[in-house]
This record gives sequence, C-alpha cells and structure tokens, in this order.
Amino acid sequence: VQVAESGGGLEPAGGSLTLHCLVSGLKSISYNMGWFRQAPGKEREGIACSEWRGSMFYYADSVKGRFTLSRDDAYSLSLQMNNLEPEDTAMYDCATAIRCQPGTVAASRQTYEGQGTQVTVSS
Repeated sequence: VQVAESGGGLEPAGGSLTLHCLVSGLKSISYNMGWFRQAPGKEREGIACSEWRGSMFYYADSVKGRFTLSRDDAYSLSLQMNNLEPEDTAMYDCATAIRCQPGTVAASRQTYEGQGTQVTVSS
C-alpha cells in the first residue's frame, strides 16, 4: 500500500494551499481517510477526516472553518486550506484506515500513512 501526498509549499499568512492524497494498492474501498500534521516541538494532531462513504467530514477546532476536505473517490482525498496562519506550519501527512468520528481523528492498528508534505506559512 502506498500513500502519496502532494501540494505543500510556502505561503504568506492569509494565503491558500491545496493538499492532495492518493492511495494505491488497497483493494477495499471502505476505509476512512484523513490528514494529520506535526509541527516542530509539538504533538502530532489529527486535523480532518472523511468517513469511507465520503459523505461525512470532521475537523479539529484548530482548522474548522478554514480547511475543507473533498473526497473524489475511495482512494483520493484533498484538503483545501484557506486563510493560512503561521501556526499552520507543519509537516502534513495523509493516512487511510484511520478512526474518523466527531472529536476523533486518529490512527488505528491498520493505518497506512504517507511520507508527508511540508507546509510553511510566513507571517
């Protein structure tokens, strides 16, 4: 199973970026997908997820109202990030087969993760 992220980069505060995630090698379509991030010196944070049907999305309070998920199919997930803040600077990684429910975006024993893509927001 491979999880590949793309779309990171450097943006000024207030700018926008879109991250993309593509999963390959999975036969099942019934996996939740989501995005995590980790900033230097901080704990890893699950910020947004899509339940496997693609009809329910959940967001951490830190990104709610600014970040939007879209799920094209069972294997691709995009994260539109608007009104970026310097505090959004982190390594962002995509994962599939995660726990996804209100208040919880977390890895499970089955989780597959990508290598991550860096997002840097300048003040």
